[in-house]
Amino acid sequence: MPAHRKPHLAAVREGTFRQDRQTEGIRFAPTDPVEPDWNDLIPGRSKAAKTMRADAADIWSRTVPALIASAGLTDTQALSAVEYVMTAVQLREVNRQISADGFTVPGARGESKVRHPLLSSVPQLRMALIRLAGELGLTPSAATKIVAPDSSAESDGIWD
Repeated sequence: MPAHRKPHLAAVREGTFRQDRQTEGIRFAPTDPVEPDWNDLIPGRSKAAKTMRADAADIWSRTVPALIASAGLTDTQALSAVEYVMTAVQLREVNRQISADGFTVPGARGESKVRHPLLSSVPQLRMALIRLAGELGLTPSAATKIVAPDSSAESDGIWD
């Protein structure tokens, strides 16, 4: 069974990195992520769709520039940021709908009130959002594991 290897950034942070025993891992071109066209990802003309697009643009503008500066997020890695934004927007919209309709709604066959069907989506969306936030370093515990890219370090010219 292979020995557990410490992640590259953890070894660098702790001062135990050795090139003969550890690798840096893969490097991506330092291209900033481009904000997607939210009209393509959230189609529709309804008020809800417009609100979701506005929320998506807001979350992107508050989150992604910070990730670029703090974690060195690149365009190649932007899919996880897009998924984070979409999950956050979907969770907001589900919560809005539940708030508007209440926790119970009339049953499909005219029976008395039943539990709102969207309530079952909330835990799944929350778990997905937490998982993506951890992946991007947006939770307090995940943020301690990420080392900001050193902008003063000499470039070896791999992407120049």
